[in-house]
Amino acid sequence: MGKYVIKRIAYMLVVLVILSVIMYLIYGLVPSNRAYTDATNEIKALKSVIPKDQIDKKFDELYLQYQRRYGTDTDNKLIRYLRWVGVYPLYDGSYNGLLQGNFGYSYDAQKPVVEVVKDPMINTIKINIWATILGLGITIPLGIICAVKRGNKFDNTVQVLTILGYSLPTFVISILFIWLFCSKLGWFPPSGMKTPGSSYVGMKKFLDELYYMALPLIVMTFSSLGGMTRYVRASMIDALSMDCIRTARAKGLREKTVIYSHAFRNALIPIVSLVVGWFLGIFGGSLVIESMFAYNGMGKLMIQSLRTADYDVVLLMQMFYVAISLLGNLIIDIVYGMVDPRVRVNN
Repeated sequence: MGKYVIKRIAYMLVVLVILSVIMYLIYGLVPSNRAYTDATNEIKALKSVIPKDQIDKKFDELYLQYQRRYGTDTDNKLIRYLRWVGVYPLYDGSYNGLLQGNFGYSYDAQKPVVEVVKDPMINTIKINIWATILGLGITIPLGIICAVKRGNKFDNTVQVLTILGYSLPTFVISILFIWLFCSKLGWFPPSGMKTPGSSYVGMKKFLDELYYMALPLIVMTFSSLGGMTRYVRASMIDALSMDCIRTARAKGLREKTVIYSHAFRNALIPIVSLVVGWFLGIFGGSLVIESMFAYNGMGKLMIQSLRTADYDVVLLMQMFYVAISLLGNLIIDIVYGMVDPRVRVNN
C-alpha cells in the first residue's frame, strides 16, 4: 500500500505540473498587464509633482520596477512560469512565488488572493458539509429501502419523485422553494448570510447563520436526492441478486444481517466513488445556489473574478481544484481497498 501511494503521489505531481503550465499559459494569453496597470496608476498620482517632460521617463522607471517585482521583465514564458511557481530567481536573486507563499494579488478586492479566498471557502465548506451529511443520511437508507421493497407503492412513489427532482434544474427548484418558504409561508429569508446590521456572537451568531443557511441547504439537499437515491437503489438491487446473498438467506441469516452486512458491503463498491467525489466537491461551491441566495462562496467568487478579470484569483482557484481532483482519485482508490478486501491497490 505504501509503495502504491508513493507512486501515485509522484504521478499526481507530474500531472499537477503539466496542468499548471497549461493553465498559466492560457491565462498568460489574456490581454492584461499587471505591471503596466500599477505603473499607470502610480504615475497618475504623481502627475501633479513631476514636471511634464519627466513623466515618460518616470513611467518607464516605474514600469520596469513593477515588471521586476512581478517577474515579467522577460518575454521568456518558461522563466515567467518558473518565477510564478517560485523555483527561478527574480532579477535581484530572490524568490517570490507559490512555493514562498505568494499566491497573487486581487485587484478587485485590493488585497492578497489568500485573504479574498479564505471567507468564501469557509462558507462553501460549511454549507456543503451540512448538505453532504444530510444528503447521504437520506439517500442511502432511502435507496436501500427502495431496493428491498422493489416494485411496491413506496418504491414507485419514490422513483417518480426522484425523477422529478433529478430532472428539474437547480435554479427552478430554488425559485419554487423561495416562492413557497419565503413568499407564502414566510419561514426563511430569501437571501443573505445573516440578519442585516446584526453583530451577534457565540451561539446566537451560529443560530442566525444557520437560519439564513437553512433554505439554500434544503435546496442543495433536495437537488441531490434524485440521482444519489437511484444510484444506491440500483447498486443494492444488483447486490441482492448475487449468489452469495442467496446463500446467506439459505443459511437462515436474519434479513437485516443479509441486507446491511452482506448486500450493502457489495453495493458500496460502485457507490464509494460517487460518495467520495461528492464529498470532495464541497470545496468547489455551488454557482447556482450561491448566486440565487446571495451566498458568499467559492462558486460566486469564481464568476465574479472572471467578470472583473481578476485572474490571480481565478488561477489560484483553478490550481486548487486540480489538486483536490487528483487527491480525490487517490482517496477513492484507497477507499476501494478498505471497503472490499478483494480489491488490492499495492501495485
